[in-house]
Amino acid sequence: MAQFKVVVLGAGGVGKSALTVRFIQGVFLENYDPTIEEEYRRSISVDGTLTSLEVLDTAGAEQFASFNEVYIKAGKGFVLVFSLTQEASLREVDYLRKQIYRIKGESGSIPIVIVGTKLDLVNEREVHRNTIQTLASRWNLPFYETSSKRNWHISDVFEDLVRQMRARYPPEQLSAKKSKKSVCLIM
Repeated sequence: MAQFKVVVLGAGGVGKSALTVRFIQGVFLENYDPTIEEEYRRSISVDGTLTSLEVLDTAGAEQFASFNEVYIKAGKGFVLVFSLTQEASLREVDYLRKQIYRIKGESGSIPIVIVGTKLDLVNEREVHRNTIQTLASRWNLPFYETSSKRNWHISDVFEDLVRQMRARYPPEQLSAKKSKKSVCLIM
């Protein structure tokens, strides 16, 4: 079974933990509790194939931004989260997207999904669909509008990311890397 490390990044308070916990545990976190770092595991079946995900829910606070580089280096796939009710959080996603490409140095082939949260808060929405559609085509990345509270499109996000990671890191490539690590030569 393929195993992938997924990193969830975004500004503070945009719903990263709510999205992650809804996907992993199937529950909605009603209260906001700032995250420093939480790691979760879940197996998911996508297109009939089981994949193991290690999901790292990261801090959004600026004082922890220095950890982002470490997370990005370790990650195979990325969920970049912004709030549909907070237009400024979309700028943070653009910054993180650029940081991923800079650190990974693999422009265009990095598994990334952009997620707008809080879709259920219709009256508080600040980010318009046409803005998202424009960015989606400019960045050539999939966008999803979700609601962790209502469980709207949560699994779609992770299924899309799994498909991207499988295409980018085929099983034979992953097993070749693992076997190289386990070889020990003494001369």
